[in-house]
Amino acid sequence: MSNCDLCARHCNIDRSASKIGFCKMTDEIRVARAALHMWEEPCISGENGSGTVFFTGCSLRCVFCQNNNIANGDTGKSITIERLSEIFLELQEKGANNINLVTPTHYVPQIIKALDLARSNGLHLPIVYNTGSYDTVETIRLLDGYVDVYLPDLKYVSSELSLRYSHAKDYFTIASAAIAEMFRQVGPPQFEGDLIKKGMIVRHLVLPTHTEDSKSVVRYLYETYGDDIFISIMNQYTPLPHVSSYPELTRAVTTLEYDEVVDYAIDLGVENGFIQEGETSKESFIPPFDLEGV
Repeated sequence: MSNCDLCARHCNIDRSASKIGFCKMTDEIRVARAALHMWEEPCISGENGSGTVFFTGCSLRCVFCQNNNIANGDTGKSITIERLSEIFLELQEKGANNINLVTPTHYVPQIIKALDLARSNGLHLPIVYNTGSYDTVETIRLLDGYVDVYLPDLKYVSSELSLRYSHAKDYFTIASAAIAEMFRQVGPPQFEGDLIKKGMIVRHLVLPTHTEDSKSVVRYLYETYGDDIFISIMNQYTPLPHVSSYPELTRAVTTLEYDEVVDYAIDLGVENGFIQEGETSKESFIPPFDLEGV
């Protein structure tokens, strides 16, 4: 925390002295919501829900982010490492299938301490690491033995798109290296019944007008990992008011666009995958960040 280098922004600032870098967070943990979450992939949410902890701040802050109020640091409550460990145990007591850490990169050292404390007090659930993937390989290595299921995004292959929408021209280089380290740690998926207990699900959100880059993402993942990972192709992009200066993003993905990407994955031979059906592009799909469970 005194020379923060957890994400690929390499801010190298002293967060322990209340200074902030790109993620806008000091070393003080801030959480916006901790609750059972039903809207993850079926093998993560199951019937009981995923014990999801939404951390405030983000190392990417994509212009189209559906959780922009927490990514920008506008919502969240400051808590201690001890309180975070208690939250993990409370979610377990509520029947969560797993502990799901959302946008956790900038808090990895504190999360590790909280997990150690919670495990010493009886935490036994699988840990899910839910990230935009702008993590350094070194940060992911710190999590070896702590994370059971990696749930990373692979947002783009195109450096032009990643620069325009995520302020990160090197996104694909950074994310693909981080994902490779994640896979090294957990390997092919392992299930207990219908629930994943170990492995990796890589998410890709299809954006309007950018189906060719989506195909590049799917092709890279399948050619690299085959069916040793799951690929989750998402159609839930929701055009919120803050994308008004990006005309190409001011509408939802069409059925034709989404089906084009899914059909491409099928034609490649992808068998381990998830798709979304029905009306998912709406604000009601976004959880309320009301400090529940914090």
